[in-house]
Amino acid sequence: MAKAISGDFDFPVSRARTEHPAADRAHSLLETIHSPADLKSLSLAELETLCQELRDFTVQLVSRTGGHLAPSLGVVELTVALHALYDAPRDKMIWDVGHQAYIHKILTGRRERMESLRQYGGISGFLKRSESEYDAFGAGHASTSIAAALGMAEARDLKGENHHVIAIIGDGAMTGGLAFEALNNAGSSGRDLLVIVNDNRMSISPNVGAICHYLTTLTTNPVFKRVRKAALHYLEKVPLGEPMSEVVKKMETGIKNFLLPGAFFQSLGFSYYGPVDGHNMEELTWVLDKLKLCKGPTLLHVVTVKGKGWDRSEADSNIWHGVGAFDRDTGKVKSSSGGPVPYTKVFAKHLTEMARSNQRLVAVTAAMADGTGLVKFAAAFPQRFYDVGIAEAHGVCFSAGLAAEGMRPVAAIYSTFLQRALDQIIHDVGIQKLPVTFCLDRAGLVGADGPTHHGVFDLTYMRMVPGMVVSAPKDANELRDLLETSQTYDDGPFSIRYPKAAPRRSTPDRPARALTIGSWEELRPGDRVALLAVGTMVENTMDAAEALAGEGLEVGVINCRFIKPLDDALLADLASRYEHLVTVEENVLQGGFGSAVSEWFIARGGTLPCLHQRGIPDRFIPHGSRGELLAEVGLDASSLADCVRDILSPTQVPH
Repeated sequence: MAKAISGDFDFPVSRARTEHPAADRAHSLLETIHSPADLKSLSLAELETLCQELRDFTVQLVSRTGGHLAPSLGVVELTVALHALYDAPRDKMIWDVGHQAYIHKILTGRRERMESLRQYGGISGFLKRSESEYDAFGAGHASTSIAAALGMAEARDLKGENHHVIAIIGDGAMTGGLAFEALNNAGSSGRDLLVIVNDNRMSISPNVGAICHYLTTLTTNPVFKRVRKAALHYLEKVPLGEPMSEVVKKMETGIKNFLLPGAFFQSLGFSYYGPVDGHNMEELTWVLDKLKLCKGPTLLHVVTVKGKGWDRSEADSNIWHGVGAFDRDTGKVKSSSGGPVPYTKVFAKHLTEMARSNQRLVAVTAAMADGTGLVKFAAAFPQRFYDVGIAEAHGVCFSAGLAAEGMRPVAAIYSTFLQRALDQIIHDVGIQKLPVTFCLDRAGLVGADGPTHHGVFDLTYMRMVPGMVVSAPKDANELRDLLETSQTYDDGPFSIRYPKAAPRRSTPDRPARALTIGSWEELRPGDRVALLAVGTMVENTMDAAEALAGEGLEVGVINCRFIKPLDDALLADLASRYEHLVTVEENVLQGGFGSAVSEWFIARGGTLPCLHQRGIPDRFIPHGSRGELLAEVGLDASSLADCVRDILSPTQVPH
């Protein structure tokens, strides 16, 4: 039964389609869907059947490939309804973040390629314009959809075109300031634009903040529910002529003024409709069909369940948000057990231990309590843990405020996400020389998540901030050492970068100790060539050196754990002992560690060794396993050994 919703409809109420029994089919409905056009002729019952098949397909797919499962399961009906009623790619659908877009990919001609999801050379786990004409706008970071959609709507009108533009944004992404900047601009623009808020009260972890509370009040207010039900009954019984539509408008306005459902969005210039059950296909198709006729900025509030349709993901959508390959029957993730402890766990455990003796130490993250390992810290010190939501810029400025009043904040944010707070790092932390410690998880090539998530720029953007100490540990012990060191530095910010993976060469096995800032260590002496390695690259350079030693080539390996400041004394000593120095970093070459060493030598003049730089080339690196990507960019042990062989070749031209 179609439901009336908040908003000023001035068109007759009608059912979205006539139901009829699903046609007999020799195979599944999903196998007949090759593009959104194939959805147009399906009945309501068939669309509902298709939704179940899509859920089964997605669970089976992700069990083999890994990926973002719960977000995609939560938007099955919404995605099907959108593609059934709108005309993509002419109509533009802009999905926020992109990890909710697997169903969109399946319905837009990529079903048979989905087995290559997140694999090297295969389908991306996020939206990608170069992958399909149906991916109207690339996405990997949250909160971008409304701004991009408004830009597309403006371009449409400037070109005199006539098509729909729809932004689909999760309530988690609504915690990002960019989303509100776009809402403010879009509401005053008067442009025809539909924003769909997918409200599941989750981002990755449960949502925090006032906007989450506000949306929850709209869906749970019992008075509003009763009034809504009465309005529904009234609208269904009375034919809607022009006079009655005016009555309904006044009635709805009165309800809005009394209960304020959607008043915030309306104050920004949007017509608000909802909340709508995001798993009720009949209600969704009816509402979306009507909204196609609406003019101006329009917002539809859709309530969904993250992980819907599979008992395991419904029970714990946090665990099943993003997952590796797993056994569908048991739910057990197919990952190796034992071995070294991942950097993230080492960080979280030691930070918690430090906080027991340092009452000024506080932890800040941006919707990544689980990803950064800070859940246990939050449990141990709830009054000293802050999750600011998907709002990295706010999180950094908030940390600056804490530091200004004598606290020692540790901001744990993924390298790729911290890029969004560059101005705050410079303006609010750097200029004021505030002692904020930045712990950059997922630094380097992260693998299957691809170019939107590779943390390969932070050495560059952190190194350029005056007074910033920039560091990277070679192993778990050194990560703990650097955390201790960061709390002794009072002259400005301190950054520590580390990968998602576990170090191969050590687990914590000794007490942590503070290091001399700027100090390096020579791990292996050599002849003619020395490899100056940063963080994760120490392991690979040691492997390369060991392989070369078997050929009679002794190569030096230096652990350059501080990228800023450099070890002046050791660098000068290395220049006197080696003909060739090779800098090795899992960061872009532009402005990174190699640039720092080059600048150091240029500033000193005189006789210089031959300097070679190895790092991420000047292009965006695709998705794939970390091993495959390191090999592609020449940072695996085999490639580094080849680099040394080339350097020592008689035909090598110095450069």
